[in-house]
Amino acid sequence: MLPKQYRLKKKSAFKATYKVKNSSHSGGVTLFAGLKKKEDYPTKVGFVVSKKVHKRAVRRNRLKRLMRESYRLLLKENNLGNSQNYISLIFVGTDKALGKDFKHIKSSIEKLVGRI
Repeated sequence: MLPKQYRLKKKSAFKATYKVKNSSHSGGVTLFAGLKKKEDYPTKVGFVVSKKVHKRAVRRNRLKRLMRESYRLLLKENNLGNSQNYISLIFVGTDKALGKDFKHIKSSIEKLVGRI
């Protein structure tokens, strides 16, 4: 599980990150990046899968777990690149990513983190 200090929780923080309109897409996962950091706080990360993607909560939660775990492994390996220069990141899963396995989701998140 992702440590508490790295989780993006407040609705206002999600809105502020979406408002910046800095996004990238790869393999059914979209990454929204917030503003650049000025201070040395950890980057907060949120994971979203909309109810419009699939009506079953089990399927949505599985996709969120896969995205969260792949980001946690990147954080553990310290392989996050320039993504640590942002205040907040939001990973949004789409319907294309629903049936994918862990390897595909992890490679998509690695591409997005490297691209930003």
